[in-house]
Amino acid sequence: MAHDHAHSHGHSHAHDHDHAHVAGSSERKLLFAFVLTLVMLVAEAAGGIVSGSLALLADAGHMLVDALALLLAFLGARFAARPADARRTYGYGRIEVLAGFVNALTQFALVGFIVYEALQRLFAPQPILSGVMLVVASLGLVANVVVLRMLHGHDPDDVNIAGASLHVLGDLLGSVAAVLAALAVRWLDWNWADPALSILVSLLILRSAWSLVRRSGHILLEGMPEGVDLADVQRELHTADAGIVDIHHVHVWQVTAGSRMATLHAELAPGAEQADQARALAAIKRMLSERWRVDHATVQFDHGPCPDEQEGCGKGETHAH
Repeated sequence: MAHDHAHSHGHSHAHDHDHAHVAGSSERKLLFAFVLTLVMLVAEAAGGIVSGSLALLADAGHMLVDALALLLAFLGARFAARPADARRTYGYGRIEVLAGFVNALTQFALVGFIVYEALQRLFAPQPILSGVMLVVASLGLVANVVVLRMLHGHDPDDVNIAGASLHVLGDLLGSVAAVLAALAVRWLDWNWADPALSILVSLLILRSAWSLVRRSGHILLEGMPEGVDLADVQRELHTADAGIVDIHHVHVWQVTAGSRMATLHAELAPGAEQADQARALAAIKRMLSERWRVDHATVQFDHGPCPDEQEGCGKGETHAH
């Protein structure tokens, strides 16, 4: 039996460099988003106090939660860039996923607060200076568009940026609702429009938050990455090289954004030489990288019966690690 790591030194350096570049880009985006959100938070709070608008004060509270979420996401990206050490051999990349998970959970608390406040205002409407509200809400809308556009286009696996984007999207929808409510109050005298639109926005945020909780939770549970079917992996790898007799005991998981890993057992034909094993290893590595974006794989070659049968290593078995 031979135990080989499908990960060359040259490729590792390139992969680490790319991940560090992506992490640095994420840090800059999140820091800018945090600063801009903080500025708008102060502006909305001041506008709410001056105008007496509870809607603006509530939106300022929304932005306070989002500013804290963006700060958490920034710290997550910063720590994720730290290199691996003897205690954490995979590095700190999983912090990004934890940050995204926590951000999604805070959205549930935020939705509960918004709905509660909205119901209070429906039964006890408060006077609003719609002119000041409209100006400040419009500025908030522009700021949120800028931030969301900057965060757009992130790696689909990056749940940390996805969590931050979710918060900014909530701000954007809140600003749209505040603008529409200000117009409704100003031109139609519909004070109920503000809480009604707030509830609608809350439902939209709730849907996105649930999606993010599922995605980040799936990664934390080391489920298979999106777009990867283990049965397909096993079947395709079986055809990667003519010397491969069987592929089994397959595990595919994701540590963080852009970092997918796999372990598997490969049985070669009887009498396989060292050169045959090296050829099969290269073919497996290439297929995993090109088809499923798995750039770190550990392959165990079995010459005869699988030595891990007592642990459930049967023919054709696959697992989501």
